[in-house]
Amino acid sequence: EVQLVESGGGSVQAGGSLRLSCLASMSASCMAWFRQAPGKEREVVAYISWYDGNPLIADSVRGRFTVSRDVTKLSLTLQMNSLKVEDTATYYCAAGPRFGGACFSRATYQTWGQGTQVTVSS
Repeated sequence: EVQLVESGGGSVQAGGSLRLSCLASMSASCMAWFRQAPGKEREVVAYISWYDGNPLIADSVRGRFTVSRDVTKLSLTLQMNSLKVEDTATYYCAAGPRFGGACFSRATYQTWGQGTQVTVSS
């Protein structure tokens, strides 16, 4: 099973930027970033196909966040710009199966990192 370790969370003022990283112990067919704010359900932020790097960004962050992967380093990155207070959440890296996952389907993701906190203040 893939092991995931996130890093890069922190506190920033609205309008600022943060970069989250996720290191995987092995490759997976698909990876994603999710987030969960207190009292809310976990929601997807971005999906990405490990094979071709094709991403799908959630409407709520499109134009502000970008997702990328480095196949040689087994790493996933979420660049977050123009952060808003409502982006405050715990962010989770997630992985699909090693082969054959449907990358743009939430149900694909069964393996999770420990989460990293992002706090945006006004």
